[in-house]
Amino acid sequence: MPHPLVPPILHWFDAHRRDLPWRAADRTPWSVLVSEVMLQQTPVVRVLPVWRAWQERWPGPAELAGAGHDEVLRAWGRLGYPRRALRLHDCALTVVERHGGVLPADEAGLRSLPGIGEYTAAAVVAFAHGRRSVVLDTNVRRVLARALDGAALPTAHLTAGERTRAAAVVPPDDASAARWNAAVMELGALVCTARAPACTSCPVADRCAWLAEGRPPDALAQRRRRQGWHGTDRQARGAVMALLREAVGGGTVEAAAVEAACPDADQRERVLAGLLADHLVERNGDGLQLPRGPHLQGARTAAPTPPAGAPR
Repeated sequence: MPHPLVPPILHWFDAHRRDLPWRAADRTPWSVLVSEVMLQQTPVVRVLPVWRAWQERWPGPAELAGAGHDEVLRAWGRLGYPRRALRLHDCALTVVERHGGVLPADEAGLRSLPGIGEYTAAAVVAFAHGRRSVVLDTNVRRVLARALDGAALPTAHLTAGERTRAAAVVPPDDASAARWNAAVMELGALVCTARAPACTSCPVADRCAWLAEGRPPDALAQRRRRQGWHGTDRQARGAVMALLREAVGGGTVEAAAVEAACPDADQRERVLAGLLADHLVERNGDGLQLPRGPHLQGARTAAPTPPAGAPR
């Protein structure tokens, strides 16, 4: 018998799932991986146009491996956390050089790639190949924390107990497990949201422990307080990166322009040190430019991406 949460959430998903391109029948495992990397800490509405442009330009790891870091960072645009773009490029290089251009199809093989962790590997197995895995992103963790534990939000870090509990809910067969992973994630994204959950629209409201207990507040709220955006180093990093992405002809941005974008000298020193350490910028005389970075010559003729798996 399936876990009691499974049938109603699958039924809800059949009626309410979004029509997203990385769920289309013609998607590839690589396109699913790209979507998962882009969607980390970034909403779908921001990812969609970048993902489409990226796939048109670099539809597989071979095409991406032939690009330079500067091209990749410009294409990443304002998605945020641009180190993800460089890790994705490193992943493409590894797939071409060590796997003949074919993305591994199992979790262990995927996790051996640069920048691919537990969540992304499980997501590709489920959403690209339609096989059973335990997918635990923030949305899934929140749904299970509320429905099963009566907690407003999950703990900051994934625990072994949480993994065990989540695995017990995932259906045993591949097809149902893949649908479940997509469905519970969708429920967390659209209904069981962090700030304004729509409990009256939830298909498992009648069996949600958190709702039954009167929606108690987050017990860890004080620890979760996040720094604002304006004036932070993250904002300053974004401003410097925007200057470099938009430089005419991909050229050098002079020191005066960097100072204008980040006028506080101490903050500018911290920000530039971090960007240089992350290999997101490089010095060119007194100015800065995007790193040209490694690229695989002739990679565009490498093996094509394998065919798609089951729909997400």
